[in-house]
Amino acid sequence: MVSIPDDVSFREGLSRPLSVYIHVPFCRSKCPYCAFNSSVPSGDQVELYLSSLSRESELWRSFTGKKPSVRTIYVGGGTPSVLSVGQWETLFELISRSFDLGDLEEFSVEANPESLTCDHLALWRDRGVTRVSVGVQSLDDGELKWLGRLHGVERAIWAVQSCLAAGFEVSADLMFGLAGQSVRKWHRSLSALVDLGPHHLSLYQLTIEPQSFWGKVPPTQALDGYGHYRWAQWYLPRKGYLQYEIASFAKEGRWSRHNMAYWTGGEVLGLGPGAWGYLGGLRYENHRDLGDYSQALNDSVALDYTERVQGAAKGSERAILALRTSFGLDLDRFAEDFGQDLYRRLEGCLAGFPSSCIERNGPVVRLTPKGMRIANALWEALLWGDEDER
Repeated sequence: MVSIPDDVSFREGLSRPLSVYIHVPFCRSKCPYCAFNSSVPSGDQVELYLSSLSRESELWRSFTGKKPSVRTIYVGGGTPSVLSVGQWETLFELISRSFDLGDLEEFSVEANPESLTCDHLALWRDRGVTRVSVGVQSLDDGELKWLGRLHGVERAIWAVQSCLAAGFEVSADLMFGLAGQSVRKWHRSLSALVDLGPHHLSLYQLTIEPQSFWGKVPPTQALDGYGHYRWAQWYLPRKGYLQYEIASFAKEGRWSRHNMAYWTGGEVLGLGPGAWGYLGGLRYENHRDLGDYSQALNDSVALDYTERVQGAAKGSERAILALRTSFGLDLDRFAEDFGQDLYRRLEGCLAGFPSSCIERNGPVVRLTPKGMRIANALWEALLWGDEDER
């Protein structure tokens, strides 16, 4: 077990307005590409999870001496919509008991089409949820079957339409680089989803993580998705969706406030098994195993890993995260926060980027659409550690 650091900056981070991430580690089935901390629940695991989560949130509240003020909440997974309405009532109660929601700007919930119900939507709307992120992944039944998804196209369309009809801000996820997925098939899914009218789209290339089933038994016919991504960058702005982050497109002003907290270095309190948080420059991860997580909470919060992000490593992270977004990196602010030596190093790295990949507007530098397509290669130059500080 890792103890809470008795550290002034850590305590100050926790006292600022927070973004809270709550991890629900359950799904109806495990997709072969997924390496997230999730499993199919059995026995009393959901009840153990909820009671442990309540204990964890109360511990953080007692640690601060008051209810922390929360700006955004994101309930992710896993599949939060596998929780029953009654279990969601319990979750809402512990949230309201542990946090000050007076300045809450956004409350997001992830849902999968096969487990989402009208009762979920009614309860969420009644209890202050503002945004639902639907795991569509594809609008092609063959692709969904290959991905191991439990829903079909009709159910995915119903889920998006139902969330919109209930008055939520709606985001939808799509995947590209799938077996047999030509750019034409990708366009059919993308255009059909756009026609439904969600406010936000998150587009992900299929990535095979070593810890996933496909990481051990790789699938056949997965594709390079460069052309699919480039097509989306051309097509979506013409439909009113602006790319504001590497994987994210949204109608004007409809970007995810919670995700912006990650990309701008905001304070994030992570709750639940395997949740990550970032407070006062300290990054941490909770125990991933539900039993270990619950047991750790008998003594303190359930931290399994911590690292202090500082110096050159912090400057590197600031630059990379800001360059993920269309808002870019303010170089004057970077120099003010990290000093001239690190600023000159950053400028040297940026000078090595192809001119077609970056653009400048006064002190702000950002990636162009082409730069976003090859961002991973560009960011390698910005991966500095503390030992690199000069």
